Amino acid sequence: MMADEVIVIGAGGHSKVVISTLLELDFNIIGILDDDEKKLGTKFCGVPILGTTELITNGNFLNAILAIGDNKIRKNIYERYSTFSSWISVVHPHSYVHSSASIGKGTVIFAGTIIQPDVQIGEHVIINTGVSIDHDCKIGDYVHLAPGVKLAGGVSIGEGSFLGINSAVIPGKKIGRWSIVGAGGIVVKDVNDSTTVIGIPAKPMNSK
Repeated sequence: MMADEVIVIGAGGHSKVVISTLLELDFNIIGILDDDEKKLGTKFCGVPILGTTELITNGNFLNAILAIGDNKIRKNIYERYSTFSSWISVVHPHSYVHSSASIGKGTVIFAGTIIQPDVQIGEHVIINTGVSIDHDCKIGDYVHLAPGVKLAGGVSIGEGSFLGINSAVIPGKKIGRWSIVGAGGIVVKDVNDSTTVIGIPAKPMNSK
């Protein structure tokens, strides 16, 4: 396998955006792995589905990327195959990432994204279309920022959290691990671990 060849794991909606980004970067996508046996032997976005995720253990693949939108499933698959070390990160050419920002392995950054100085992004993170992350933010592993999310400076997002489309966080606030911010929510206070908040300002779902 050549250095520009990659295997994609997952054949769902999120995978379409990953595949399009890889093609923009001139990667040669040799195939897709997916655990839905009904998809085996078919093509997805013109790319053949070669088999289940177990195939990654056969040693034939140099590079791989997890194209799965669900944070928990993405983490579980990574942990199952963590000994496979060549997880690549991809950054769409029509995004802006400041040179001081750090990006963990397996992370994907899609078109229209802006990432400002000293941002730290963990592993296997999804930074979706048109996201804006200002200076000094810290994004934990397995986070998913949906299209249009806006983070002001110094925001911290804990592992596995999901921020819905067009949600926003004001400066310096913290969102705990495995929490959810509903679409369009505006976070003005810290959010605890495993908490879902919605609305403007964003509040826990069960609060009045």
